[in-house]
This record gives sequence, structure tokens and C-alpha cells, in this order.
Amino acid sequence: MRTKYKSWAKPFIEEHKEVMLDIEQISNINSLLNIEIGSGKGKFLTEMAKKYPDKLFIGIEMNVTCAGITAKKIVEEELSNAKLVFANAMDILTNLKDNSVNAIYLNFSDPWPKKRHAKRRLTFIKFLNEYYRVLTPNGRLVFKTDNDGLFSFTLEELLLTQFKVISSEVDYDGLDINDVQTEYEISFRNKNKNINRLVLEK
Repeated sequence: MRTKYKSWAKPFIEEHKEVMLDIEQISNINSLLNIEIGSGKGKFLTEMAKKYPDKLFIGIEMNVTCAGITAKKIVEEELSNAKLVFANAMDILTNLKDNSVNAIYLNFSDPWPKKRHAKRRLTFIKFLNEYYRVLTPNGRLVFKTDNDGLFSFTLEELLLTQFKVISSEVDYDGLDINDVQTEYEISFRNKNKNINRLVLEK
């Protein structure tokens, strides 16, 4: 479900820099962060920000149209605790301090199905190790995917980490009160596609 290019997205972002952060700004934030890597059209990010107004939610998104759509939602709903950043996820992670993140959310990440692209998957060991480093003690990594192959791959990679598995589901019902369904998730559920979900703890 590729998002169609919207010509208004980039100008909108440039006009609303108050919703954007750069790498240096993120690394200098003193409060605990809640990060969604690949925020798409922003439903999860904005709904979580509304649900937990005392927490700061940062979406990392490299698609300008998706970022524009999300920025528009943040502006229209006047969410001061939701921000966006244009950057490679690893560039952000490596600039974050140890124990500075409360939660990391991976919602329907690109599965990169070809074997030669395994290192690009957001649950490759290199990424998992960075998540573990930046999370606070008892901080959580929450991963949802419709891709069964990526889920199996992730379970194998986890064996190389110190993460504790709090829950592992291959047919997640979406009823966790601490969760929000994304646009992708709603679409997949309407097609009766199972959703895989992992909740991990440092």
C-alpha cells in the first residue's frame, strides 16, 4: 500500500517546523522518549500522544508524503507532545544516550524479504542491540507485523540478545488497552490477515 505523492507535503512541513526535530535536538531532550520508527500516516503516533498527554512521542519517517500527512494531523489536533524527524533510524539511535528511551514501537516495518537485504530489517541484530542500549531498565520494544517471515526472522535474532519476551503472538487480537491500531493494521484485519506481535522488555 504505497502512499501516493502529495505535492503539498514538503511545503507544509517547511511551514510547520515546530513539529519537526533534528538529531541534535533529540539527543538533547532530557525527558524519556517514546519512539515509533516508521510512523507512516501518523495514526499510531497521534493517537498515542492523545492517549498519554504526559509522554513525548517521536515519529521517525523518511517518506515526505507520509511525514506531511502526520505533521498535518499533529498541527490540526494541536499535539504538543508529538514530534517528527527526517533521518535514518540508525543515525537517530546511535546519537541517543543510554537508558534514554521509555518505549520503541515498530509497526509494520518493511520486511525486506530478500535474504541479501536482511541487514536492512529493523529487527536485525544490529538494530536490536541499539534498541536495548537506549531503552531504560524495564523499557519496552513493541513489534507488530503482518509478515510471518519477518516475525520468524525476528524470533531467531532475539536469541542473540538479552531481551525478555513478555508476550509473543501470531494472531494478536488488537485488544491491548495500551495499543493503537495503525492504518495498515486495520486494513489487514479487514482482509482477515493475522497480525504477529512481540512485546519485549530490557
